[in-house]
Amino acid sequence: MIRLVPCLAAALAPVLAVAEESYPVSIPHAFGTTTIAERPQRVATVNSGNHEVPLALGVVPVGMAAANYGDDNGDGLLPWVEERLKELGAETPVLFDEGDGIDFEAVAASAPDVILAAYSGLTQADYDTLSQIAPVVAYPDGAWTTEWRQMIRMNSAGMGMAAEGEALVARMDAQIAETVARHPELQGRTAMFVTHLDTTNLSIINFYSAHDTRVKFFQDLGLSMPKSVVEATQPGQFFGSISAERIDAFDDVDIVVTYGGAPLLAAMKADPLMAHMPAVAHEAIVMLGNDPAGNAANPTPLSLPHVLEDYVALLAEAAKTSE
Repeated sequence: MIRLVPCLAAALAPVLAVAEESYPVSIPHAFGTTTIAERPQRVATVNSGNHEVPLALGVVPVGMAAANYGDDNGDGLLPWVEERLKELGAETPVLFDEGDGIDFEAVAASAPDVILAAYSGLTQADYDTLSQIAPVVAYPDGAWTTEWRQMIRMNSAGMGMAAEGEALVARMDAQIAETVARHPELQGRTAMFVTHLDTTNLSIINFYSAHDTRVKFFQDLGLSMPKSVVEATQPGQFFGSISAERIDAFDDVDIVVTYGGAPLLAAMKADPLMAHMPAVAHEAIVMLGNDPAGNAANPTPLSLPHVLEDYVALLAEAAKTSE
């Protein structure tokens, strides 16, 4: 039986009475439907973020993807994951090195009963190979487009813990609402998430589309999606590109969020095309770094309590600048 840590078990006591799933459980997703015959005892996860669902629910995966972004000390764990493992009194699980793609041999060696990948970039070939190891919970629509609520609900259902997953969603929603309520200046502002820019070549503007989870999260924070980003979004794509010569298309963007620092900001302001973008002209820009705080834009169950307040404060400051 999957074990909840005592404190979490007590907190979830009201829902545990109805949390037992009837089996088999069938979960539809982009590659078909996965049927899980009985409640899993050994949970593995691939790609980023999925492991935080079982950990938040008190379950330690037998294997999970090593952090490849924002890992300050190189141990493969983000700080909130390391902290949660300590709270659970657990050793670090097997970490899958996904630098060159999914390590199928390592996943198989962890002998999982289920593989969670509701937020992922699985290909059909990846899914087929993983399915030979254990039932796979894949994403519902497109690669890397599963917003955080869907990710929690699908992964928790795959563990036989749907009720606990729903309670987790409710707790996260409450925290977001409480934080956003302190920053009314965000209401009605529009925001765009630009991907990593090259300070030596700003001729192409790459951005996360309306399907991307970072952009969807803006709406949770009271921000609006610019019409320009919606119109530039291609079906099923989590990113897009546009020539900087068409920068005027983004005149309806109040705030730009991107990864970088002072050198990038200076390059954007000096660029004869990007400088015409109102958000750039007003310096209504949020710069995220390659550190744990850089994960703030893409919420996960364990990261949210650590980074939400700081991220919202940065957006609020940029919103004031855009006025």
